[in-house]
Amino acid sequence: MRFASWRLVRELLELSDVALELTDSRDPLNTRSVKLEKTASWLGKPLIIVINKADLVPRNICEEWKNFFKVKLGYEAVYISARDRLGTMVLRRTIKRVVKESAGEKERIVVSVFGLPKVGKSTLVNALKGRHSTPTSPYPGYPGYTFKSRLFYVGGGIYLIDTPGVIPPEVGDVEAVIRSKPVDELPNPEKVAVSLIQKILRYNKKAFLDAYGIESEDPNEIVVEVAKLRGWIKKGEFDIYEASKAIIRDYLDGRIVYYYSPTAQ
Repeated sequence: MRFASWRLVRELLELSDVALELTDSRDPLNTRSVKLEKTASWLGKPLIIVINKADLVPRNICEEWKNFFKVKLGYEAVYISARDRLGTMVLRRTIKRVVKESAGEKERIVVSVFGLPKVGKSTLVNALKGRHSTPTSPYPGYPGYTFKSRLFYVGGGIYLIDTPGVIPPEVGDVEAVIRSKPVDELPNPEKVAVSLIQKILRYNKKAFLDAYGIESEDPNEIVVEVAKLRGWIKKGEFDIYEASKAIIRDYLDGRIVYYYSPTAQ
């Protein structure tokens, strides 16, 4: 998994009129990057927090997170479902308003998109680009990255920098662990899966009943049951190694759902 260097992040921000930071609606706090936000602030660049995968949680929870980021942290925020292309028009309007408030009316707005792995950055980029977007020449001022960085005109005077904006997870929650490497490269996925299951069950006791039809609320039993469902047996025993990785993948792909309110923290 290739992350953008912080030097590249700074370069992207310097070239942008506004930055988008994608988070996962199931856990916006632990899928944001405080370092990115501080870097944007230091450079004087406005940043919009985009709460993605809003289709997975109730709308009132998304509203609470939107208000949390705006009122408590001072960031403009919107919630969307990039996969279903829901909320993208609201996002476009917010981009224009934020840039106008920070720099005045501009005919040409350059937007950069950042996010941890698997928060839906590529899906959002593709949703904004659409089938009729117009690629321009490689974006200048990008030493070493010109061949990978292009501007796409996505309509309404908005240009999107299409370049790797995947930022490194910060140490802390299990989210940082499962998004730090491809699932197949995670050390001790069994332990990671159990930690993830414990976290999910804390907020949604029926998450694995809904996802797999598994009634147990014991993390270790859940892993074994997933191995049974998939028919994974190794050396006469259920293969909890593969089952653990499958659970992590299913979570990252949005197949296992939980959520919490900002007031629950």
